[in-house]
Amino acid sequence: MTKLYPIGDVARRTGLSVSAIRFYADEGVVPPTSHTDGGYRLYDVEAVARLELVRTLRDLGASVEDVRRLLADETSLHDLATTHLVIVERQLRHLKARRAVLRTIVGQGGGARQAALMHALVSMSDEDRERLLDDFWDEVTDGLTVHPSFVEHLHRLRPVLPDEPETEQLQAWIALADMVQDNDFRREVREFLHSGFASPKALTVTSPEIMERVEAHRLIEVEAAEAERAGVAPDSPRGQEIARRMLDSLAGLTAAVTGAPAEPDELKRTMSAPDRVVDETARQAVARFGAVLDRYFALMATISGTPVPDPSDTGVSEPWIAAAMTAL
Repeated sequence: MTKLYPIGDVARRTGLSVSAIRFYADEGVVPPTSHTDGGYRLYDVEAVARLELVRTLRDLGASVEDVRRLLADETSLHDLATTHLVIVERQLRHLKARRAVLRTIVGQGGGARQAALMHALVSMSDEDRERLLDDFWDEVTDGLTVHPSFVEHLHRLRPVLPDEPETEQLQAWIALADMVQDNDFRREVREFLHSGFASPKALTVTSPEIMERVEAHRLIEVEAAEAERAGVAPDSPRGQEIARRMLDSLAGLTAAVTGAPAEPDELKRTMSAPDRVVDETARQAVARFGAVLDRYFALMATISGTPVPDPSDTGVSEPWIAAAMTAL
């Protein structure tokens, strides 16, 4: 004979209140197994187990309708758990972002206005953040006479805010959001880009082919800088191998830009004894680039959790290159 339990016993076994058990019965979620002659509700072991499941699912945030569909075999426990896992993880991300905001406010002693701004920025959706940076790059590149792929490249220069940002990352995101919305910064970046790409050859030098060559040459220079730091002599076999590839790369890049064959001997001579006037012009251009966008890239790295670029790291030195080219 199946043992039946009165509603008071069921409440003690499941941890649900008597009123909650009655509610689930009235809603048709877990009806009683039977009734006594006096109309009191009785539940068997299976009904008690179903009520225990109801309590667990409700504690996890499932709605009454979700539970009803599960118990009616209209959905599976796996699907229901998957759906609510997404909800819980989203809530967890929001709580961690809120914690980061509060930590920042406590650390900085910010006022109500800053707190509101911080909350608004961290609460932005991925689409909102993308739109903010798209607006910035759209404005500063508007009318820029360059290859369309270069504009796309600039648009990809953006950070990725983690789902669970640390306080430092949140602070960097707030600083970046403020910066890209600042009219003075936008004007400075716009003027820098438009003056830097005012040459008639701007379309050529920003084409995918040239940009690919530029990146390949940059990687060789990185390799040369690492060799120099490691104490590799410019006239050693390793130093000469890097120098040869650097010269060939520069010759190919020059030819691609000018449309005419490059003279390796002339390039070698120039690299062996660089023109100080040209070098100073290049140094000033690099310095101006740093003054305009170094802060942007530093914040971008902090937000994304990648190493922050070192402004003092200028790559391989001119004396090393000159010595390597002289020894070729």
